[in-house]
Amino acid sequence: MLKIKKIDHVAVAVTDVDEALARYRKLLGVEVTDREVVASQRTEAALLPIGETSIELISPRGNEGLQKFLEKRGPGLHHIAVEVEGIEQALLTLKALGLPLIDETPRVGARGHKVAFVHPKATGGVLVELVEPAHEPAEA
Repeated sequence: MLKIKKIDHVAVAVTDVDEALARYRKLLGVEVTDREVVASQRTEAALLPIGETSIELISPRGNEGLQKFLEKRGPGLHHIAVEVEGIEQALLTLKALGLPLIDETPRVGARGHKVAFVHPKATGGVLVELVEPAHEPAEA
């Protein structure tokens, strides 16, 4: 069984992060908390906090799959990321259920978190990212 903690973020593919940030600032009044080029995924990512989750704006920086996505569909919803406890076990569970995975082992994603993608065929068309934080926030 997967130990899902929350929706970590909803990712929106954009061609220009700065342009998209300006639109989201105007629309929602939110400011970016984290922005980085994620070398392992060849993307640029900017997180906009919304309550306990975020909108993640992503743009290709050499990522051919994301570039093709934008060329075919244009800017828009790319994936939903759920935070899990024990990402390695989550992947083993999904694989044992026969669900198609893009990543069978986690890799390093934005914010240094462990991430892995579940193939859209597993959900009927939605790309799902599993996320396990690199470190747990300290309890208050």
